[in-house]
Amino acid sequence: MKKYAIIVAGGSGQRMQSAVPKQFLLLQGKPVLYHSLAAFHKADPLTELILVLPVDQFDYWKSLITKLPVIPHRLVAGGTSRFHSSQNAIESISEDGIVAIHDGVRPLIEPELINNGFQTAIGLGNAVLAVASKDSVRCYSTEKEGYEHLNRESIRLIQTPQIFALKDLKKAFKQDYSADFTDDARVVESIGVKINLVEGSYRNLKITTPEDLNLAEVLLK
Repeated sequence: MKKYAIIVAGGSGQRMQSAVPKQFLLLQGKPVLYHSLAAFHKADPLTELILVLPVDQFDYWKSLITKLPVIPHRLVAGGTSRFHSSQNAIESISEDGIVAIHDGVRPLIEPELINNGFQTAIGLGNAVLAVASKDSVRCYSTEKEGYEHLNRESIRLIQTPQIFALKDLKKAFKQDYSADFTDDARVVESIGVKINLVEGSYRNLKITTPEDLNLAEVLLK
């Protein structure tokens, strides 16, 4: 079955306190985004890689990777939201297959986790990486006007990649955008598809702040 990986990168440098969008910041001398592409290429070089960026960042991205080893991929223009960016990439796929959607700023994703996710999705229809919460968790109750304790054993923190059959993605992303669509799994779930969680990794961090970038440097060493 043909495999695709959609790498979505539309963030800014605001919380990174940087004028450069976080996906382009250097991690061990290479853009954060390049590490994400490299992980999927290493997992399976036959996976078709689709990189979603704001169209006005295409040329900058190409200039960043000029002297780096070539990782075959194609560019798709991002949309006004994460939903629309995923939608644009999904619509660009014509041949049936299985599709992973990954945050471009999760550069430490391990090829083994990618392959395990694809294997599960091929068997069950989808697979979403997740980890257990290490911390105690509380949820706000409007009825009690306060935060109530939740059993952390029943809580999972969702990561990417999130991997789905293309036919389910095509159907799900024909819907109009909703603020309830907090990730791609939620979009697919909304058409009645059961979501299967698979084990992620605490190393698979999402780079949002300068501290995250520093931690990623340490973990890569």
